[in-house]
Amino acid sequence: MSASFVLSLAFGYAQLALALAACFAAWRVLRGPRAQDRVLGLDTLYVTAMLLFIVTGMRVGTPFFFEAAMVIGVLGFVATLALAKFLIRGEVIE
Repeated sequence: MSASFVLSLAFGYAQLALALAACFAAWRVLRGPRAQDRVLGLDTLYVTAMLLFIVTGMRVGTPFFFEAAMVIGVLGFVATLALAKFLIRGEVIE
């Protein structure tokens, strides 16, 4: 077995595992019994999507996926802060 084959196999396994984790996180967002569970599911969903983009960028070798992962990370962080503030105070903008 060559090193490129093992690396390709590892990338494929990582993409499959991250896609499965994203499906579980989406399930938690849709079926969470409380709002806090939905926020945690959304947080997990954006992190797994960001990691999936990074692994895909490493596999393909283009910088587009890394830039998209940065955008997902920033937007996910802002969305998590806004949802947490909404859950604590009941409003986002004072």
